Amino acid sequence: MLNAVHHISIICSDYGLSKSFYVNVLGLTIIKENYRSERQSYKLDLALNGKYIIELFSFPNPPKRLSRPEALGLRHLAFEVGDLNETIEILKTKNIISESVRTDEFTGKRFTFISDPDNLPIELYEK
Repeated sequence: MLNAVHHISIICSDYGLSKSFYVNVLGLTIIKENYRSERQSYKLDLALNGKYIIELFSFPNPPKRLSRPEALGLRHLAFEVGDLNETIEILKTKNIISESVRTDEFTGKRFTFISDPDNLPIELYEK
């Protein structure tokens, strides 16, 4: 019935800051950017390795969503990385600090978390 995840939609509070984070920090590429004047909203389609993955929206005065303490609903985004230590070091040069590295008790794989500009948790999971 389902083939794949088509995309993930994120609503941000500061479009310029979030666009810069996802493009310049995480390295996603812009597919298409639109401004919808009737909704006072940007819609930015982003790709990872050429595949559409994130739809970034801005809206005037969106309500905040709790990330901590953990609440119902979407918990976090997770991206696979090749070398977790190298990724952490690259992010440090961009002033992005990760949480302590942990090991998944079920898979034995290492992972950590960073946050986007709106404190959405982003997991970095070592391949």
